[in-house]
Amino acid sequence: MPEMTYLEAIRQALWQEMKRDERVFLLGEDIGVYGGAFGLTHGMLDEFGPERVRETPISEATIVATAVGASLLGMRPVAEIMFMDFVLLALDQIANQAAKMRFMFGGRTSVPIVVRMPGGSGTGAASQHSQSLESILMHFPGLKVVNPSTPYDAKGLMLASIRDPNPVCFVEHKVLYKTKGEVPEDDYMIPIGVAEVKRAGRDITVVANNIMVMKTLHIAERLAQDGIEVEVIDPRTLLPLDTETIINSVTKTGRLLVVHEACQTGGWAGEVIASVVGSPAFDYLDTPVRRLGGRDIPIPYNRGLEKFAIPQDADIEAEIRMMVAGKV
Repeated sequence: MPEMTYLEAIRQALWQEMKRDERVFLLGEDIGVYGGAFGLTHGMLDEFGPERVRETPISEATIVATAVGASLLGMRPVAEIMFMDFVLLALDQIANQAAKMRFMFGGRTSVPIVVRMPGGSGTGAASQHSQSLESILMHFPGLKVVNPSTPYDAKGLMLASIRDPNPVCFVEHKVLYKTKGEVPEDDYMIPIGVAEVKRAGRDITVVANNIMVMKTLHIAERLAQDGIEVEVIDPRTLLPLDTETIINSVTKTGRLLVVHEACQTGGWAGEVIASVVGSPAFDYLDTPVRRLGGRDIPIPYNRGLEKFAIPQDADIEAEIRMMVAGKV
């Protein structure tokens, strides 16, 4: 398989789907001539023209509202929110309109939109351009929240999201854009709502998303040299959440740590932990379950303080070693 970056994998998915289905179009701020804030839609305007790569005003509410309206008329829009932080300006359109329309109209309509949003810290973009807001979006029934960590997953999940009849919030991590991996050039889909065991292990289950999956896998390789085998699970989709895969893993390892970049209070780790504690896996736990999230502070601009605000490799490794040693 050819190797490509996370960013290129998403672009290829958009490109292939726009070639395949004339109903698919893009809309967002600076996605045309400029090619998007991160260059992801570079070249799309030349290929598909301004009717299908639509520049919008600086209004997230307008972007999503337009996408919702177009979807009700049979189109399949992919809307870009330049930074995930700005999705709060479109929350009414996402949560009160897109998420609820199918239910409120008795299933007689659907809202097949994808709202792309780069999130996360690590670029020195400060408090209003660095947040991880996945947990907020998980609170609204009717939405799907997709959060890939690898180029392979990014392409397969994007294709699945565009073809899904429901509104999908597609969360991308900015730091992952340059990471590389093998990605088939052919059309393939990864089912929404299915987690993946990224690394098998026997001593502890670590559930992590996006950039934290990469960090945990790196640490797991190092810990294996000391005889500690970490099982790493990537939910890939946070809503719906594949609790079965997680519960089966914890039943085997007897330990659970959940790691995410988002602020710890109110983070999605709580949903994972509740699903395990309320399941038969509870009887197999050898230690209390733990969560490791970002500090409950706005993301600082200063690079040193930015790193302090979110879990780093040393923090994850320390938690794993402490739990495996039974010191919690």
